[in-house]
Amino acid sequence: MSTAIYSHTDCQRHEMGDWHPESPARLQAISDQLILAHINDLLEHREAPLAQLADIERVHSKNAIGLVRDHIPAPGHYYPLDGDTLLNAHSWNAALRAAGAAVAATDAVIDGELDNAFCATRPPGHHARPSEPMGFCLFNNVAVAARHALDARGLERIAIVDFDVHHGNGTAEALARDPRALMVSFFQHPFYPFSDVEPYTDNCVNVPVPARSKGDVVRQLVLDHWLPALHRHRPQMLFISAGFDAHREDDVGDMGLVEADYAWITRQVMAVARLYAGGRIVSCLEGGYNLSALGRSVAAHVRALAELD
Repeated sequence: MSTAIYSHTDCQRHEMGDWHPESPARLQAISDQLILAHINDLLEHREAPLAQLADIERVHSKNAIGLVRDHIPAPGHYYPLDGDTLLNAHSWNAALRAAGAAVAATDAVIDGELDNAFCATRPPGHHARPSEPMGFCLFNNVAVAARHALDARGLERIAIVDFDVHHGNGTAEALARDPRALMVSFFQHPFYPFSDVEPYTDNCVNVPVPARSKGDVVRQLVLDHWLPALHRHRPQMLFISAGFDAHREDDVGDMGLVEADYAWITRQVMAVARLYAGGRIVSCLEGGYNLSALGRSVAAHVRALAELD
């Protein structure tokens, strides 16, 4: 039993221009830091497969899928889906690898091959709505994995934990009417994607926090809001939308978390997973754009998942 890292070189071939913060260098920074932190050799490394269209279609409309598949440009060119979300010649395969990693990790964890897994893939996913890509995201990797666990693997209850600095609007929309799924999140507010957020619904505990909030604020909201909801829901598997752009060194957001906060949150999620889910967790990379802070934060997150502390 072990913690696995899922990734693929296709995920580094997707890029949106030298100016874009969601760059291939993010995955290299993670890989480098896992080596520097002496974690890399303690993890199982698995290649991300291509997702099947049936996996994607559990979350996304045929039109949303076609917006990506049918607009892949020639090498050296870009196709803009919106001002911040572009396709290059490798984006289709990268998007299928990112979703495929989440699905494969879900199967491996449910089947008992792994304790848990981290998907070091891109593009990220939690802004991708059922009807359209947006916000750097093509397909909603964590929602695809959650639907797979529920609809293909027969789990009765799952939970998604989202600690990205931005609200996971696509995930919330994808699971909004499914009582089998619970989403808990915090996010800087007001901030992109400027979605009209209901903080508390039957299956969403979305806690907006003001800019410049630090780890003490986030830790308290986890204790006061997330954990009671998770204990009520008793999930049989947990998924993490692991965005690290709430780090104090990340200029994309304006919050004040540090590596120790991400490790602490991870340990809280793991405690819930041990109680109700046999420890089953799949974590998927979302944001995080300061390369040093991203690498260090992922290392802290993975170290906690692998119980190397």
